[in-house]
Amino acid sequence: MVRKLELVFDANAELGEGPFWDDKKELLYWVDIDKRKVCIHNPSKNENKEVVLSQKVSAIIPAPDGNKAVVALENGIHYLDLDSGELQAIFDPEEHLPSNRFNDGKCDAQGRFWAGTMSTEDEKEKAALYCLEKDGTITKKVDKLSTSNGLAWSLDNKYLYLIDTPVQKVYQFDYDLDSGDIENKQAIIDFSDEDGFPDGMTIDEEGMLWIAHWGGGQVSRWNPNSGKKLEAINVPAPNVTSCAFGGENTQELYITTARTGMSTEELEKFPLSGALYKCKMDVKGFPGNYFGG
Repeated sequence: MVRKLELVFDANAELGEGPFWDDKKELLYWVDIDKRKVCIHNPSKNENKEVVLSQKVSAIIPAPDGNKAVVALENGIHYLDLDSGELQAIFDPEEHLPSNRFNDGKCDAQGRFWAGTMSTEDEKEKAALYCLEKDGTITKKVDKLSTSNGLAWSLDNKYLYLIDTPVQKVYQFDYDLDSGDIENKQAIIDFSDEDGFPDGMTIDEEGMLWIAHWGGGQVSRWNPNSGKKLEAINVPAPNVTSCAFGGENTQELYITTARTGMSTEELEKFPLSGALYKCKMDVKGFPGNYFGG
């Protein structure tokens, strides 16, 4: 199936990431990690707002009311006032690992914030996945990751899906929604024969996973039960970072990209690297889960 990809905004993002659809306000939140920006796209007005922070920001999840959000930064997890840009530190679980920073993050259906880390020096098995509970406590859930990346939950909330990018694997964990406990890690998708590396991820109403290809110029759809690739959407940017359903009836797939590390020749060939895209879909997804703390 050939899908029509639309340019939403030529954002010139250095490292666009983490799209989140706010169904209440009908806004798309996303970040430019390297430029320390929280970006807010209003599709009804075709407006784009930016909040520049003091640190690299890799994920943002708003609270359902007001203008508070939780953000994953270089130095731990913080609350963010979206009006003033003021940050309030919650906790930095890896203060002892100065070469690590936080990466992708999402909330589960109970409003817990899950966020993982990565080594900025490409060290293996130095990263982890953490969970911020609604009462402000933080627990390490998975260790010995290399780059903790895309997250999703199965439709029945029985499984948590997690990407470890350099290992080129999507892992599945048994998941308890009430307690937030996870166990029984197993690899369900192998990306080693794909173009690029698995990055951000989302899930559709049929329980299929959509995975962004860093270095592969596409977003692909996968069956987590069989581990099979079903289809792909080509994107005119080599480094595709993440995707999220949003828009009318949550039937538009928003796609973030990056331009970091690209040569002059590559940027001439792919001038819209770093842009925000969307694609009208024939399958629906889900708006993001809000932060409950």
